[in-house]
Amino acid sequence: MYNYSKKLLVVIISTGLFACSATQSVSTQPSNNEATNPSIAPTHQGTRTIDGQNQTHTHTDGTLTLEQIMADPDWIGRQPLSSYWGDNSESVFYSQKEKGSPLTHLWQVDSQNASEAQQVALSKLHAVSYSDSVTNPQGTYSAWVFEGNIFVKALSGAGPNALRQITQDGGEPKQLKFLNDGRLAYRRGNRIFSVDLNSGFSQKLVSWEFSDAPEANAKPADYVAEQQIELIDYVAKKRNDRQLEFNQQKVLARQNNTLAPEAFYFSKDDQWVESSISPNGKWLLIATREMQPSRGEDDLMPAYISEDGRIESKGVRQRVADAKPVNHDLWLLDLSSHKKYSLSYHALPGFNDDVLAEVKRENANAKGTTYQTNRLPRDIVLMRDWSWDQSAIEWHENGEQVAVMLEAWDNKDRWLATVDLQQHRLVNQHRLHDDAWINYRFNSYGWLHNTEQLYYLSEESGYAHLYLKALNGNASALTSGRFEVNNLTLSKNDEYIYYQANQKHPGIYEIYRVNIASKEIEALTDLNGMTDYTLSPDESKLLLTHSTLTSPPELYVQEAKPNAQSTRLTHTVSPEFLAMNFAAPDIVPVKSSHTTQPIFSRVYQPADVENNDGEKRRAVIFSHGAGYLQNAHLGWSGYFREFMFHNMLAQQGYVVMDMDYRASAGYGRDWRTAIYRHMGKPEIDDLRDGVNWLVENANVDRQRIGTYGGSYGGFMTFMALFTQPDLFQSGAALRPVTDWAHYNHGYTSNILNTPDVDPIAYERSSPLYFAEGLEKPLLINAPMVDSNVFFQDTVRLVQRLIELEKQDFETAIYPVESHGFVQPSSWLDEYRRIYKLFESTL
Repeated sequence: MYNYSKKLLVVIISTGLFACSATQSVSTQPSNNEATNPSIAPTHQGTRTIDGQNQTHTHTDGTLTLEQIMADPDWIGRQPLSSYWGDNSESVFYSQKEKGSPLTHLWQVDSQNASEAQQVALSKLHAVSYSDSVTNPQGTYSAWVFEGNIFVKALSGAGPNALRQITQDGGEPKQLKFLNDGRLAYRRGNRIFSVDLNSGFSQKLVSWEFSDAPEANAKPADYVAEQQIELIDYVAKKRNDRQLEFNQQKVLARQNNTLAPEAFYFSKDDQWVESSISPNGKWLLIATREMQPSRGEDDLMPAYISEDGRIESKGVRQRVADAKPVNHDLWLLDLSSHKKYSLSYHALPGFNDDVLAEVKRENANAKGTTYQTNRLPRDIVLMRDWSWDQSAIEWHENGEQVAVMLEAWDNKDRWLATVDLQQHRLVNQHRLHDDAWINYRFNSYGWLHNTEQLYYLSEESGYAHLYLKALNGNASALTSGRFEVNNLTLSKNDEYIYYQANQKHPGIYEIYRVNIASKEIEALTDLNGMTDYTLSPDESKLLLTHSTLTSPPELYVQEAKPNAQSTRLTHTVSPEFLAMNFAAPDIVPVKSSHTTQPIFSRVYQPADVENNDGEKRRAVIFSHGAGYLQNAHLGWSGYFREFMFHNMLAQQGYVVMDMDYRASAGYGRDWRTAIYRHMGKPEIDDLRDGVNWLVENANVDRQRIGTYGGSYGGFMTFMALFTQPDLFQSGAALRPVTDWAHYNHGYTSNILNTPDVDPIAYERSSPLYFAEGLEKPLLINAPMVDSNVFFQDTVRLVQRLIELEKQDFETAIYPVESHGFVQPSSWLDEYRRIYKLFESTL
C-alpha cells in the first residue's frame, strides 16, 4: 500500500492501493483562526492573502469539464519535488518536471532573496546532487554518490579544490559513512571499503561470502577417493603440498597487515539482508536470511499491447496466500579478531509467545478441530518502516553502542534492542505489542549525539509519540495527546527534536520542536494546511513544503523559531489553474454511530447551499484508496483529479463527500486497527453515517446517492453494494481488490494475518464471497497490466457475477494502464463512464 521510502511519496500515490496519481503545485499562508474544535464544527479554507498577493481564483466562466480535468496534469503546473538545502544553508534545490516531457531538471533558488530559480547545468549536477549526503561529526566534510561515483566536499573550505571526486567507476557504492578517524567507508556488494581522504589510500575493511570456507583439500567424496589417496603416493603428496601452501598463506595473513582481511563465511543457503559497520571500524552488525524466491515461476501477467505486437509476459509479486515465513539471523562480527557471533532473540520478551493462539483456535473450531498452544520461537526480522530513510540498525557516534529495531513476522510485536558488544547478546530496551498489528509507520528512532540515550516513536498510548530512554533507565514521553508525531530531526547539540504533528486539528499538520531537557514544546509554524519541513544544515532555518485545500504544494523558508514569518520561494502553478474557480470543500466531523470520534470528511456543496427551491439533491460519496491514508485534511490532496471532478459535480448540483473512514491515517491506533480481521465492515458502517449526515444536513435525497473509489476505495464500493445494498443506488469500483488472498503479503498480512492461519478473516473481508448481494448498477473499471491489484481480481469477480446471473453491471478494461493511470485518454474514458453512471442512476 505504501512504498518503503519517504522520498518516493509522489510515486506512492500512483503505485500503492490508491485511486489516482498525485501532482502538486501552489500554497498559501492562512490566518490563525482556522483550527476549529474538530468535534463540533466544520473547518473551511477560503480566500487567503500571502506575501501581499490576493489568491482568489477567478475565471470568466469557471465551468469545469472532464476534458480539462483529465488532461495531462502539466496544465496545472509542475510542483517542486525532492527539495533540499544547499550545504551553505542559503541555497535551496528542488527537482521539477519539464513541461510535456518525462524529464526532470534540478533548480536552485536563493532562500534569502527568493529570486528567480536557476536551472542547474548538467555539467554541474555532480557538485550539488547531495540530497542524500552524509557529514562527519565535526561538520567539516560531506560525501555523496552521483551516478555511481563518490564525491567529497570540504565544508570549511570555499575554494575550487573543496570538491573532490573519489571514484569514477560507476560502481554504485552504498551506505556511505564517515568513521571516527576521518576515513570514509562505503559498501559495494558484499564488501565494505574505506578511503583515507588525506592520502587517498583505500582498503577493504570487511567482506562476507555465502559459501563454504575455503580449504586446501576437499574431503574424499567416497570410498574410491579414500583408497586413491591412501594407495597412490603421488596423490597424497599433491594434497600435502597444497595444505602446506594453504597454511603458509594463513600465517602470512595473520602476521602481515598489508593484506586484505579474510572474508567471513555464512551458509551457502543464506543471503544478505542488511549490514552496518561501527563508526570506530571495529564491528559489523549483519542480518542474513534463508534464501528463498520472492515470487513463483507462475507469478506472471500478460501485457497485450507491446512494441513488437506480441503478448509480453511480465513477472509480478507474490500473493499473500503463497508467502512463507521469514526469519532474519543477526550476527555480530568482530573485525579485529575476525570472529563472528550469533545474536539470539531469546532475550526479547515474548519471543516465543503464541500471539495468534485465539485466532488459530477460532479457525480450528470452525473446521471442527482443536488447537493446542504452541510456544516455539517466532520468526523475527529487521523492522521495515514504509516511510523510512534510515536503517533498522543504528550505531551511536562513539561506535561502542548499537541499536536494532526488530519486528515479528506475524506483525504483532516490535522490539528496540541494543547489543552488548562484550557478551555478544541482545539487550531489550523496549517492546511494543499490538493485538492487531504494528504500524508500518511511526518507527523512527536514533541516539542522542552526546549521551547514550535512545529516542523513538511509539503508538503505545494510542497515538504516535516521541519517547526518550537511557539504556539502564525507564522511558519518558516527550510528547503526548490525541495527535500523531512523525518526521524527526535531532539538533546537533541534543537540545531539540524537531517534528511534524497534527496537534491543532487532525487535518492540519504543523512543525514543532521539543526541548529534550525541559520537555517544553514550541510550535514553529502556523500555516493551517499540510506542512512538511527540512532543517537547514546550520539549524537556523526551515525549508517548508506547504499546501492548502485548493493550492498545491510550494516551497517556503522561515527561521527555525516560533512566530517567524515564512517567505515563499516557488510559484510553479500555471495561470490557467489559478484562474479556475475551485471551491474549497468543508472539513466536517460526521458523528459516528460506532465510536466516540467523529469521521472527518471533505464535503463539496453547490454554490447555492441553501437550495431555495427546496428540491432534494443528489450526492456521491468517494472512498479514498490505500485504506491507511488520510484525505480529509486541509492540504492539497494527492487525488487532484478527484478534487476537480468533485468541484464539477458540485457545480452541477451534487453534494460530494470524501470520508476518512475507519482505517484511515491521522487519527490514532484504534482508528487504524478497527478493520483488523474484518475489512469492509467498519468502513461501510462509516459510509452509512455519511449518508445519514448528507440526508440530515445537506438536503440530500437518500434514494439518490452513489459511491465510487479506486483500489481500496473500489473494494469498498463492492462491499457497500454487496453487503449493504440499500445504502447506495449505484457504484463504480476502480482497480478494485476482490479477494485479499491475492493481494501482497506486506500489506494484507498485517490486517488479516495469512490465509493459512486465518481463512475466516479473508472470507469475511473479500467481496468475491458476497457477490450475490449485488442489486444496484455497478461499474467496474480495470487496468489490465496492474502489477499491484491484478487484473485477475476483476476477471474472477466478473465470472462470479455471470454465474450468479447478475445483469446490472458492466466492465471497462484499460489495456495499457497499470494501477496508477498515466494516459489522459484513459483517465477521461474512466471518468466519463463514472459520470454517466451517476447521471443515469441518480
